[in-house]
Amino acid sequence: MYAHRRQPSIELLELMGVVRENGRASKYNPPSLTSLSCDFVLVGKKVHSLKQREYIHELEKKNFKVKEIEDDNLIFYGVQAPDEIFHKYRHLLNNDPNWYSSMYVVPPRIRLMIVHFVLNHTESRSGESLRCLLNNKVFEAKFCLHEKKRQRQLQKSWARWTACLKGQPITDIRDYFGEKVALYFLWLGWYTYLLVPPAVIGVIVFLYGLSFFSSSPLLTEVCNADIVMCPLCDTGCKVWRLSDTCTYAKITLLFDNEGTVFFAMVMAIWTTLFLEFWKRNRASYMCEWRVSDWNQDEEELILEILNNPECERKLFQHSYSHSLLILLCVAVMMLVIIGLTTALVVFRVMVSSILAQESWEFMSHHSNIGAMMLGAFLHYILITVMTKVNRIVAMKLSDKERTRSFSARENSFTVKMFTFQFFTYFTSLFYVAFLLGRINGHPGDYVRLAGAWRLEECHPSGCLTDLFIQMTFIMVLKQIIGNVFEFAGPWLCRFLKKKKIPKLQRKCQACYLKEDSDMGRNEMCDYCKHRDWVKNHQLSEVDSFSLFNEFLEMVIQFSFTTIFVAAFPLAPLLALINNIIEIRLDAIKMVTLERRIVPKKTNDIGVWINILEVIGVLAVIANGLVIGISSDFIPRLVYHYYYGPCANGNGTNTHCMAGYINNSLSIASLGDGKAKISPSQMVTSTGLNVTSCSYKDYRDSDYNRTPQFWLILAVRFAFVILFEHVLLICRFIAARFIPSAPMDVKNSKLSDEFVKLKEKLKSFEQHPKVGHSLP
Repeated sequence: MYAHRRQPSIELLELMGVVRENGRASKYNPPSLTSLSCDFVLVGKKVHSLKQREYIHELEKKNFKVKEIEDDNLIFYGVQAPDEIFHKYRHLLNNDPNWYSSMYVVPPRIRLMIVHFVLNHTESRSGESLRCLLNNKVFEAKFCLHEKKRQRQLQKSWARWTACLKGQPITDIRDYFGEKVALYFLWLGWYTYLLVPPAVIGVIVFLYGLSFFSSSPLLTEVCNADIVMCPLCDTGCKVWRLSDTCTYAKITLLFDNEGTVFFAMVMAIWTTLFLEFWKRNRASYMCEWRVSDWNQDEEELILEILNNPECERKLFQHSYSHSLLILLCVAVMMLVIIGLTTALVVFRVMVSSILAQESWEFMSHHSNIGAMMLGAFLHYILITVMTKVNRIVAMKLSDKERTRSFSARENSFTVKMFTFQFFTYFTSLFYVAFLLGRINGHPGDYVRLAGAWRLEECHPSGCLTDLFIQMTFIMVLKQIIGNVFEFAGPWLCRFLKKKKIPKLQRKCQACYLKEDSDMGRNEMCDYCKHRDWVKNHQLSEVDSFSLFNEFLEMVIQFSFTTIFVAAFPLAPLLALINNIIEIRLDAIKMVTLERRIVPKKTNDIGVWINILEVIGVLAVIANGLVIGISSDFIPRLVYHYYYGPCANGNGTNTHCMAGYINNSLSIASLGDGKAKISPSQMVTSTGLNVTSCSYKDYRDSDYNRTPQFWLILAVRFAFVILFEHVLLICRFIAARFIPSAPMDVKNSKLSDEFVKLKEKLKSFEQHPKVGHSLP
């Protein structure tokens, strides 16, 4: 009944190089007998042996077999579940196609999932759960064992650096780690593959900006200008020449050009296509694995009944007052994060003012850049600290919510943690993108913090480079340092703990050679078990949120790659390089450096898909605002058609953008008495006294806004509205145009349901039930 043709979409993924199944996904492979010496291992110190045995006694009441092995000051408890618990699970699932004709063959991933649930929901005689016992150090660790044969197979085909450019064996990953881990790697592989086009386009946009270095009149005006700019602080610093910032202007032009607008539009459509095609790929694998109709709530109900047939059902609960209190706590936490970002702004303003007064000319002229880089580094430190704080707060708030199941609690934690992390990462970037240089005032009337420190100003070439520097600093530091610690931590942990292994190997060489053969349920000797358990115990610890950390890292990176891509066209390239490494790094870590993750059943990536949808909409809005407000694209456009040499269609031999820099600057005069600049500051580095200086703004001699400013502002808002509406409509059309599941998947499910109904009808006709009436 369940034999079916392999999904063409999976074959396409294999042809593209995203996965490498070699036809295995469509074949019926009955689950093999596990060669593990037990299902789970509990480890505790001998000093707590009485409390440990209280808990073990409760397991034995449920017919669990427990093997006890002592090792110095530790006691290892090998726990093995009775077969009847799996027969009951199969019966409660009714016609689950993952359970084949044999009642005695249990897929190892399902077996571990069930045993893990029972262990977590078994309480000792004193009423303490395993979680409490672990927190109180009664037990040191709880873990399931790696299967050596399958571990070596995964290491050969997937968990090695030489497989970086090869597809992933998703079905093998699912058979070993469960659907949840397999879906993570399928999503990450698809995300990485689809990063190739935007990475290539981003490099082209970068090269397009580079091509202007020799021909752009904007660069010529900045680099050859005799324009004297106003001082960057009130005392100590002096006027400076615009030509001193030639390098900065070149960097700005690399990311602030016409190609940026095109790239932002491409990325908005790309986000939609990525998500919609991901849904199709997921649907294909869920149909292949026969879990399309799997239900999380039903699964947890079955496990609760298996653990305790006398248990009472947990009802859904909701309280508006309780929810409002949680919402207020979340709002307070967000305000705290925004407050810390404000402190970063104050720090940068103070540092910029201090650097501007330095006697070293280079530092005083580049005080804004220096303050920006120091602020970015401090922001990274803040992110590192707040990640731990955010996790604690999100966990506490999730515990306070009245969720019915673990999956609901996990979704609640995910939303809160991502929200806190998003504000931690991006609040400072939003300030740089949309507020920096726009509320700082003008000579004689600067906006100040605490009446002392002037707010920062943008460079005359534009503000986009400030955003680029901030993003580059955070994204590169986060990815490089994060990957180093992510790999080095488990590797060092394993290296430092491998002291007992050689002695145990010598003791059990005689019988442990059997590990290469299918041992089935044959008992290993105690030396073999001891060696195996100790080796797994010495690997790095994992928990229920280990995979969550990987997802969070990638979704934050996805946010960087899409939300401010207009300011950082090379972000997709950096993300692509990082992800190619990340896939193998995570694979090596999970297979060889960490304890085995408890397999979990699922048919989706959960609430993450909703978060990705929100990020896609934010990307359209943010990129529209970056181009319309942060970049100089609109002022240049207005100058080109209204104020420049080519205005009103007048053709001249002069470049249409000639004179733009001078046009975008206003003049403050020392003699008008309004500028409030001391004569000692009006001396150039060459000793020349000047009576006026320029600053970036559109103001007249009385410091009133010019008509050009209001025209540019109107065009900015018009562009943002048009850009966002057009792209959001395009996203909606693309989402509606692409079916969420391939037709083969829909037809396969329809055929299965059709055959099932016909068999039920046939069974009814053969054995009609008399005396039953419809309700």
